[in-house]
Amino acid sequence: MRKLVMAVNAGSSSIKFKLYEIKNERVILSGIVDRIGHNDAIFKMNFNGEERKAILPVKNHEIGVDLILEKLVEFKIVESIEEIQGVGHRIVQGGKYFQDSAVLNKDTEDKIEALIPLAPLHNAAHLVGFRAFKKALPKLGNVAVFDTAFHQTMEEQDFLYPIPYEYYQKHDIRRYGAHGTSHKYLAEEAAKLMSEVKHPRVITCHIGSGSSLCAVNDGVCVATSMGLTPLGGVMMGTRTGDIDPSVMFFACQEEGKDVKEMYQIFNKKSGLLGISGVSNDTRDIEDAALKGNKRAILAQKMFARRVADFIGQYFVRLGGADMIVFSAGIGENAPIYRKLIVDQIKEALGVEIDEELNSKVRGKLAVLSTPKSKIRVSVIPTDEELMILRDTVRLLNLK
Repeated sequence: MRKLVMAVNAGSSSIKFKLYEIKNERVILSGIVDRIGHNDAIFKMNFNGEERKAILPVKNHEIGVDLILEKLVEFKIVESIEEIQGVGHRIVQGGKYFQDSAVLNKDTEDKIEALIPLAPLHNAAHLVGFRAFKKALPKLGNVAVFDTAFHQTMEEQDFLYPIPYEYYQKHDIRRYGAHGTSHKYLAEEAAKLMSEVKHPRVITCHIGSGSSLCAVNDGVCVATSMGLTPLGGVMMGTRTGDIDPSVMFFACQEEGKDVKEMYQIFNKKSGLLGISGVSNDTRDIEDAALKGNKRAILAQKMFARRVADFIGQYFVRLGGADMIVFSAGIGENAPIYRKLIVDQIKEALGVEIDEELNSKVRGKLAVLSTPKSKIRVSVIPTDEELMILRDTVRLLNLK
């Protein structure tokens, strides 16, 4: 009997999933149940180069999980559900509690629930997904893989905010970061590309609709750009990133809005969308910029400048850098943004990329830097689900 693990990312109205074979880390299939709670929910499953799709009522996550398991058998992807040995769940916020992934038990579940105020849209949905799998497969082991765990190695001077210290003591207000599973994967893969470097210093740039950077010293996170929530750090698709806190209150006053309304605007209507007035999608902004749209051009420049600023900051924090890694939607697939960012740092950091090669690289592993470059620059496609698989296998002893 094959041994399989499912990697799951449950959202408020969706369940994304990948099924892996343990022994060779091979992807058997991937899929999604979307628009959960509606009569026209969408079920998609990709395997053997085929896509199966159905539109049907899916009342809740429990029915969504039952649907996934039913289709695995119906399409003969598994001979028996017993082939699935464990389920790994992406959890956005692990707070101060988790420096590593953890087996999902009552204590873990309670802590994830207690952290809902720090990630209300995510943690609550993750728990709904976990509970649905637990109900469907009660004997199966489940593992929580936290986006924040990799960043728990930061020192106090890196994760604290310069606000009254008792706010941290009473309310745990501090930098937690995000995309930690991705940053950990990228740092590990970067180290493989420069095996001759004994203690690699890597700056990982996970830049997509949500973006964050991480400074990694010999496999250990020392700094990251996202903060208490994913609103902090660099400018993003619809998020402001770091700004003067007084902007919030001044904008509320001038626009006649309350803090909650403005917080939503800073989260969903700002960033590339807010500046360009075109879209939060970098492809749309690139098209507009090529047609001379000044605000689109400005959005591109602002985005590149802010990413470059963090790269410079982390270069100093690490005492140098051996590699800069670009990944995620923009980092992997948008050559123009990689070029704009590198243009900002090339003189100060001595970075040089092969621009012809850069223009051709989309969604694949590549080293872009030239032999003259003082820092290697690479594109590494991220694979958070693979990390979820590995942690699930490790913690459930499934080898």
